[in-house]
Amino acid sequence: MLNDNLTQDLDALLPGQSTESGATRRTALKAALGVGYAAAAAPLMAQTAIKTLADGLTVGEVMIDVNGFSMPVYRAAPAGKTGLPVVLVLSEIFGVHEYIADTARRFAKAGYLALAPELFVRQGDAQSYGEMAKLIAEVISKVPDAQVLADLDATVKWAGANGGDVSKLGVTGFCWGGRQTWLYAAHNPAVKAGVAWYGRLVGQTSELTPKHPVDVAGSLNGPVLGLYGAADTGIPLDTVDKMKAALAAGNAAAKASTFVVYPDAPHAFHADYRPSFRKEPAEDGWKRALDWFKQHGVA
Repeated sequence: MLNDNLTQDLDALLPGQSTESGATRRTALKAALGVGYAAAAAPLMAQTAIKTLADGLTVGEVMIDVNGFSMPVYRAAPAGKTGLPVVLVLSEIFGVHEYIADTARRFAKAGYLALAPELFVRQGDAQSYGEMAKLIAEVISKVPDAQVLADLDATVKWAGANGGDVSKLGVTGFCWGGRQTWLYAAHNPAVKAGVAWYGRLVGQTSELTPKHPVDVAGSLNGPVLGLYGAADTGIPLDTVDKMKAALAAGNAAAKASTFVVYPDAPHAFHADYRPSFRKEPAEDGWKRALDWFKQHGVA
């Protein structure tokens, strides 16, 4: 049986399906996705709403050492420039595919050194899976939060040695990466601001996930803008209310954090390669994200 944290992730990605057991979930997912995520996603990726060209940018994969492990990271930055503000771009469970790379290029076009690390590559290749439940159970559920935080610390260190100004550090993420955005904003004192897109806020604690965003809300190092959808059945609005209460009782950065909840927007409304994409909330959220970073010294 899938645990509650995995069930919530699946509910967010594919609302309305049964969660009684792993087998039931897998059957429901196959029905919802046809022959699986990888096959279903391929034609959608070809129709990505936004195509950000790499002209004027330095883009591509770099390898960052994390205690002897070489972690692949997609890097996008204005060509030939240094002293750039840094933004970490944290992926969904599907890894750093074209949508995430394109998002990094969008930040680079706005003047950032954008870095999108493959944060669960040790556990497996997310893009090789054709079934979402199997991907979560075999890869994502085995990724310790401590590993993610250490990988992000290493990415920031690399940024500081390769054209980035880490005194201007922001972090943003989507779904799985949205949850990690909150956690990293509470972990690294250098974080000036974060933007979390529909990241889960509550959940069961475990050895691998000892805390969730609601548990660290009061001790953020930089304020976080939460961009969420009112029609996201995997992230009920009462959990947003719990997070708001925790932020209101926290430190200055917590109190400066805020949410924008888009009416009728589902989970993954920014993901322009998926049917969940909603143009108006996605564009408004992107503008708010850029403004948020500028407002809080990440520019």
